[in-house]
Amino acid sequence: MGLMSTMSKDILIVDDELEMCISLQKLFKAHKITCDYCIDAEHARMRLTKNHYSLVITDMKMPGMSGIDLLKCINALADSPKVIMISGYASTDSVVEAMRCGAANFYEKPLQFKSLLKEVNFILQQDSQAETGSSHYAHDIVTANPAMKHIIAMAEKAAGTDAPVIITGESGTGKELVSSIIHAYSKRAEHPFIKLNCAALTESLLESELFGFEKGSFTDAKETRKGKFEAADKGTIFFDEIGDMSLATQAKLLRVLQEYEFQRIGSNVTRKIDVRFVAATNRDLQQQIQQGKFREDLYFRLSVICFEIPPLRERLEDISLLANSFIQQFNDKYHTHVTGMDEQVHQLFIHHSWPGNIRELKNCIERAVIFCEGDTITPRELPSQYHQQRELTESTPMKELFNSISREMILNALSKVGGNRTKAAELLNISRKTLYLKMKKLDIEF
Repeated sequence: MGLMSTMSKDILIVDDELEMCISLQKLFKAHKITCDYCIDAEHARMRLTKNHYSLVITDMKMPGMSGIDLLKCINALADSPKVIMISGYASTDSVVEAMRCGAANFYEKPLQFKSLLKEVNFILQQDSQAETGSSHYAHDIVTANPAMKHIIAMAEKAAGTDAPVIITGESGTGKELVSSIIHAYSKRAEHPFIKLNCAALTESLLESELFGFEKGSFTDAKETRKGKFEAADKGTIFFDEIGDMSLATQAKLLRVLQEYEFQRIGSNVTRKIDVRFVAATNRDLQQQIQQGKFREDLYFRLSVICFEIPPLRERLEDISLLANSFIQQFNDKYHTHVTGMDEQVHQLFIHHSWPGNIRELKNCIERAVIFCEGDTITPRELPSQYHQQRELTESTPMKELFNSISREMILNALSKVGGNRTKAAELLNISRKTLYLKMKKLDIEF
């Protein structure tokens, strides 16, 4: 087993084949990447509780604890590294399980070292930018949309304060990226940025994740563990989908927001913290408050600064930009050479409602890149739901109506309703989508 390190290293290699560990260590050392290795998962688990790594590369099948079991342990860590799984004997089911449990990727033995090294460098670069607060975060939001540009600018300004922030918007719109900008441009950028998905955990698990616990405080508490609040000290804590948090946990969170102190589960010791709070939700919190599902006092504590991220259907100018960005990303991942998408695909995308927003577009492009037979994505590479959209250009009456609406009519309607596009569309007796298309064609910004 490699020498124990008390310093932060780039990679931890876990494989019961010593030769594989040594080969990978030599490869990474030649490219100035620091790493440790363990020849069993249990030792790796212990090392991960005492040292920080940006990435773990682990074999899937090992004596004792398996790679997937180790992956589940890593996911429970307050500041968990990314994981790449490797194996020479993996079944389809085990690969799928690994990816479902959060593995960044899977490589089959014998390893393609060039491809592995490329992905490792990419992951380490991302981790470095997250730790240093690099302004690269701002460039992760690909946009030409005026509303999004304004949000990015305001997020950068808000970052200079410690005021709590709530980010609202539909699922898949990029709320987490905006939270990353707030942390990256803040004075806390060199300290941890801890994320917690409130919708993914039960009430009891959420509390133990937040507050940590003392050994023996409940049945499975076999050792003392720090929670997210302690992990985020001096940094930022991001509550994703806070609208799904139970009222009981909301009350405890409110106390932390008011006092900036807490107690671990099973402890009477009060601990002080210095943390910036950022929250996000796809729910209507005002409606949640009226229904008694969200505390009004917590909402007012968190909503000192609010950002509402527009859905993709309101950012039509961004669809091609995002699609091309994803094409390049998946070309790199799958070693393909797709150059773009044809006009038919572009039209289908423009007229699609995008209920899953940017996340849906990303998944659609990934599938298209995988199945693309030429160098351009065509409609045959798209799932069936994208072919079911009725294009405006195929309807003569709609086309005539579309062309008859003047710039002055649109500006007049927008002025009457204070810029509300939905109400302006109602005044013009057209759909909101038709209004967006017309505004884009006439280069109207309002």
